[in-house]
Amino acid sequence: MAEITLGRYLFERLHQLQVNTIFGVPGDFNLSLLDKIYEVEEAHGKNSLRWAGNANELNAAYAADGYSRVKGLGCIVTTFGVGELSALNGLAGSYAEHVPVLHVVGVPSISSQAKQLLLHHTLGNGDFTVFHRMSNNISETTAFISDINSAPAEIDRCIRTAWIRQRPVYLGLPANLVDLKVPASLLETPIDLALQPNDPDAQEEVIETVLELIHKAENPIILVDACASRHDSKEEVRTLIETTQFPVFTTPMGKGSVDEGGVDGELFEDDPNLIQKVTARLSVGKTAAARFGGVYVGTLSKPEVKEFVENADLIISVGALLSDFNTGSFSYSYKTKNIIEFHSDHTKIRQATFPGVQMKEALQTLNSRVGPASAHYKVKPVPKIKLANTPATGDVKLTQEWLWTRVSSWFREGDIILTETGTSAFGIVQSRFPNNTIGISQVLWGSIGFAVGATLGAVMAAQEIDPDKRVILFVGDGSLQLTVQEISTMIRHGTTPYLFVLNNDGYTIERLIHGENASYNDIQPWENLALLPTFKAKHYDAIRIATIGEAEALFKNKEFGKNSKIRMIEVMLPRMDAPANLVKQAQITAAENQS
Repeated sequence: MAEITLGRYLFERLHQLQVNTIFGVPGDFNLSLLDKIYEVEEAHGKNSLRWAGNANELNAAYAADGYSRVKGLGCIVTTFGVGELSALNGLAGSYAEHVPVLHVVGVPSISSQAKQLLLHHTLGNGDFTVFHRMSNNISETTAFISDINSAPAEIDRCIRTAWIRQRPVYLGLPANLVDLKVPASLLETPIDLALQPNDPDAQEEVIETVLELIHKAENPIILVDACASRHDSKEEVRTLIETTQFPVFTTPMGKGSVDEGGVDGELFEDDPNLIQKVTARLSVGKTAAARFGGVYVGTLSKPEVKEFVENADLIISVGALLSDFNTGSFSYSYKTKNIIEFHSDHTKIRQATFPGVQMKEALQTLNSRVGPASAHYKVKPVPKIKLANTPATGDVKLTQEWLWTRVSSWFREGDIILTETGTSAFGIVQSRFPNNTIGISQVLWGSIGFAVGATLGAVMAAQEIDPDKRVILFVGDGSLQLTVQEISTMIRHGTTPYLFVLNNDGYTIERLIHGENASYNDIQPWENLALLPTFKAKHYDAIRIATIGEAEALFKNKEFGKNSKIRMIEVMLPRMDAPANLVKQAQITAAENQS
């Protein structure tokens, strides 16, 4: 073909980047655009590009975020005004947490805009750019297409910006332009996704200073946060750890950014002594997992982790996002001022900032030269992480403490694990992931209900990568009620996630902060196990567990370990039971709210 429509051009570009699922809700200003999804599928084969069809735009934004965290870029299509505004909370979360999402908005035709017609979905004042302006502050860049000749370049610019900057972008497409033709040959030139090279002189100054600090350090540590994953620097971090053998810790948001060497649940069921063997292996290994010491959350850290990190004489921080819940309410207490911070767009060493020295290239250069500078380092054992619970009888009621330790040995290498804001996001910190695990938790933005929508995105991404890859959600009974409709979309597409619903009778995290017995922290109880059949699931499990014996039987069941069907597991927990770190955080937050 010499020419293709502009709408197809957009989706072909996304397909080239392995974005094969489009999230959103149809509306009259985007319907013609959505037709082009099926043209791409017809050209490239079944499921080469698919329309998710979400229950609402907020859920679609959450889903695009979850998909992006697995595959590198997500896309949501909404309609003008009512649709796009419904998505903004989810997109703001993607902006805050450095997640690239292309937000495509079908807008009225150029002629309608020029005439300032009082169309539906407008504010009735003839202003067709007001919603675009609302998105400016939560978008890395925006484009409101008005010229077919420049439209392909603008689409490429938006996609490139989202990919490079790891943040949402806004693309407004008038309904009359999506069927106009552009040269198909433009698709032959791939979008340039390469980072701009660092300034050589600035980078050399950074590397020389870092090497000098490393050479002088006796107790260095590496602290890895969320942006190491977001900005594609996990391999560089792994190489740095394995080359230097420095102890490595993560923040809550950084969990999953480095291998933790946890027990692989599939192997565990065949070898009940695996925990002891893994512990022994990690004590002598030279892999990144062997140097993993735990999660550092300031004063909320385990005592041995807190002491180890805060007594370091050199902190190498990679991809930090120092929010309140990620730092134990800003309670870091380093004893050293020798802090190196590698970020996506700058590097900081002590008090000196080097703008534009991006961490990926800087770490690659550092890794090529760090060996001699770190050769003097005497390897020290890292803190041990609890991998097994104290034995208890089967009739003992489940607790958060028991659950988060036990579930660690059910996880498998390659799992995608999502935890909702609340007890789940705090509880997962005490678990140890197997290698190559992806952890998804919205610690900074913290929009309750996010994880259900994100699970849809993650499980559709997993379908495309490897149908056997397990996707596991932990969500509270309160948060579930905000976005439960997206379970219907999971069923529609034949996905098979594990949906663990922690039923503690309402908003426990809020009760811990304020209003333990206040009715505003109550919810109407649901028959959660009836949800899957209500949404017309055909092949499913709906299970309730309340005791250690019931949980053990489930986790030891080999068939349960296979993601052969969608499963909901309702976990009955005491109303005020919570991970110890959440209890402490809630006390701090309550005090801050009164200060």
